[in-house]
Amino acid sequence: MTRLVIVVEKASDWGSYYPSIDVMSAMDYLRSPAGGDDERTHVLNLCRSYKYLGTGYYVSLLAEARGHRVMPSVRTVNDLRRRSLYGLDIEDLNQKLTHFLPAGGRDTTDFGILVYFGETAYPALQDLARQVFEMFPCPLLRIEFERDRVWQVSSIKPVGLQTLDDAQEDAFAQELDRFSKKLWRKPRARKLYRYDIAMLVDPKEAIPPSNKKALRAFIAAGKSLGIEVDPIGKNDYQRLAEYDGLFIRETTASDNHTYRFAHRAEKEGMVVIDDPTSILRCTNKIFLNDVMVARKLAVPRTEILYRDDAKGMKEVVAKLGFPLVLKIPDGSFSRGVVKVENEAALTQAVSGLFQHSALLLAQEYVYTEFDWRIGVLNREPLYACKYYMSRGHWQIYNHGAKGTAKTGGFEAIAIGDAPTEVVKLALKATQPIGDGLYGVDLKQVGDKPVVIEVNDNPSIDAGVEDGQIGDQLYLRVMQEFLRRMERKRQGVTGMGKV
Repeated sequence: MTRLVIVVEKASDWGSYYPSIDVMSAMDYLRSPAGGDDERTHVLNLCRSYKYLGTGYYVSLLAEARGHRVMPSVRTVNDLRRRSLYGLDIEDLNQKLTHFLPAGGRDTTDFGILVYFGETAYPALQDLARQVFEMFPCPLLRIEFERDRVWQVSSIKPVGLQTLDDAQEDAFAQELDRFSKKLWRKPRARKLYRYDIAMLVDPKEAIPPSNKKALRAFIAAGKSLGIEVDPIGKNDYQRLAEYDGLFIRETTASDNHTYRFAHRAEKEGMVVIDDPTSILRCTNKIFLNDVMVARKLAVPRTEILYRDDAKGMKEVVAKLGFPLVLKIPDGSFSRGVVKVENEAALTQAVSGLFQHSALLLAQEYVYTEFDWRIGVLNREPLYACKYYMSRGHWQIYNHGAKGTAKTGGFEAIAIGDAPTEVVKLALKATQPIGDGLYGVDLKQVGDKPVVIEVNDNPSIDAGVEDGQIGDQLYLRVMQEFLRRMERKRQGVTGMGKV
């Protein structure tokens, strides 16, 4: 079970709250021997200040040195001193704050709010409070706003317990109770594992990257290596720092919680698959196409369509001809991909797709009976699979079918039996992306393979991708986590192939 330690600078700072064995003074914590406990420890550093080389700073610094999960981390403390990081992308901030202020206070030019573990007393500003907490995970923060012509965040500062009034103390106590319950919500197994990995999943996802049997196989593989793999959901964000690694088995996107989880985990120094850089690079097909072309890797002929550029669209048609394949940059599982046979179909299709993106990909249509999928982990081939087109359809996934999406067949192939040129091209395609876990989609026309796309968060379903190597597939993924976590523990930088 995770042990929670609350560190305060002076005992009097906790005077308004119930006594607790979880509370200790900063000096007691700093003087306690390193390596003196076997439990997983989460430290809440509630010192009065986190000034560089001050008491609060050293509490966070030594907590990290002892392998404790601490809030705030040293990185967060340092980030809070950098005003350049306050440029938050907060949509309609000026409008939100103008409406938030009562009519009598509309002429004010500055004010602030308190944030307790990402929560605030003002519902209208809750999204803002959450976003700030995710960027700067700190128990108590004050966000200051100022207005010249428009409202903006002027400062984000940690707050000491000793500064709170009675109402604020009550609000803090309530949110601390909620936070601690989230930490303790799932008791640890009695066996102490060497490492813990959070596996982010969504049980309600229509087309998840791994089916339930595969998820159980990952858990079993981890257990065989002394790793506890703990399924979590999007509401477990505050528990994330409790773990040594994050394994995302939910379809990723750069604009939803999967990216926030990956970014937070990386900031916490955790091992992350899929890492935020891979998510950003793989989820945008325009970026991927430019990367492949710049490295002279074979891809289907591709052009960019721009919204409100009718002349450019005609030029693209002249270059590529019909049929054309149109793609929104961030589609997945064949969604947001349309084949058009003529100009009328093109005009109709782009009118809908341009509502989702200012740029679209137009690609020559290359039909093959199946696509190759080469799984790559840490720049090494992991599995090979043929994905056949859905019956009577030109894609693997047929979202136009009634009911749930229909898929074509599949065939797992031993890496050694897959065409050498296909495997080589897949490995080259992942080089500029990173050293994580990827699924490279390729088509082969004659003996010439071309890259269709590189996917982070690739499908690994029991009975499909594991058809050749079985449980070894799941074991290899967990072994890579173990290797990286061991290197982290040893202070070795760089997680790539060794």
